Amino acid sequence: MFHDRSPIYQQIANGIKDDVLSGTLKEGEQVMSTNQYAAFYQINPATAAKGFAQLVDEGVLYKKRGIGMFVSPDARARLRDQRRERFFADVVAPMLAEARMVGVDIDEIVAFLKDGPR
Repeated sequence: MFHDRSPIYQQIANGIKDDVLSGTLKEGEQVMSTNQYAAFYQINPATAAKGFAQLVDEGVLYKKRGIGMFVSPDARARLRDQRRERFFADVVAPMLAEARMVGVDIDEIVAFLKDGPR
């Protein structure tokens, strides 16, 4: 699971976000404790806790005192909105800028998206 160069706590947070977006983790569902997570992935519990704290700060998870961590009721919609914004900023906007530079108009792009390559 931990294979890129970003900090492990960030990879933990991103993995849980992906699980929420894909529906693997449902809203209201309890997630593993930080100690269970650390034991399962053989990492430091403090590292797992840092990833979980980030998710709590972002509103993806919430704590029920004495019970554990749960996926927030609106987590999936919130994450989807964030990813959509990032998709347009990081993927679509640069693609359109490149298309303009090389003389591809919007109609060509739309046709390609609808019909695929010719």
